[in-house]
Amino acid sequence: MPDESTATPRDFLAVERTFLAWIRTGLALMGLGFVLARFGIFLREFNLNQPNLPSRSYGLSLWFGTALILLGVLVCLLSLVRYRRLLQQLQQPGALLSRPSALAITAALVLAILGVAMAVYLISVRPLAQNNASKSQETSMAPIPVSGILRTASNHSVDETVARLQSILQAKGVKRFTIVDHSGEAASAGLKMPNTKLLIFGNPKAGTPLMLASPSSALDLPLKILVAEDAAGKVWISYNAPVYLQTRHHFPLDLLPNIAVIEVLAAKAAE
Repeated sequence: MPDESTATPRDFLAVERTFLAWIRTGLALMGLGFVLARFGIFLREFNLNQPNLPSRSYGLSLWFGTALILLGVLVCLLSLVRYRRLLQQLQQPGALLSRPSALAITAALVLAILGVAMAVYLISVRPLAQNNASKSQETSMAPIPVSGILRTASNHSVDETVARLQSILQAKGVKRFTIVDHSGEAASAGLKMPNTKLLIFGNPKAGTPLMLASPSSALDLPLKILVAEDAAGKVWISYNAPVYLQTRHHFPLDLLPNIAVIEVLAAKAAE
């Protein structure tokens, strides 16, 4: 008596539906991976449009997204192999298809690992606006000198500090207008002066609302940071306190974050 398959058309259709379900799963993984890969680009663009936020790297989202896309491709390929194998088993007499799906178990484990890694990553890149707001509030509550000038000691030379400031400005998309070399001008006039440089910078999107609200603020805009060496060779970063400028020109408090970037710049340059 010839060997005949005991599988019914319903079994073949069930295998085909399972195969199509795996294909949909693979497509969903690839789509999610693409979105996640673009998530880092979105965060980077958002960071550049918020000058008061410190610059961060979001490159890991690209790797997570790529991993999900590759996993989706792998699921599609393995599902095809599994579909062909099941068809061959159905054509054999007494086919028994009760074994657990190795593909489902593997995909579940890989997704669980990626899910945990992405959760840790998302926590590490959570929005920093709230932290910066609290820092600004602490700074505004700190006593401001009568002159309104704040000073921070730098751990670098004048030229290194200025270079660090320029690098941070470029990373944040803030325009550097010019650098005034006071000590260099003094030397050209035959006078001796400790290394002193004034960095002038700003962002029209941030400064224009201030000047519209209070035209006198143009006297102190663009923003300025003075990097100077004292007689003992110590390098200091000096700038006008944002709260002092707000009090001086009486612009609305909700515009204070527009110039609060200067505190972040000074702190990062001094590190």
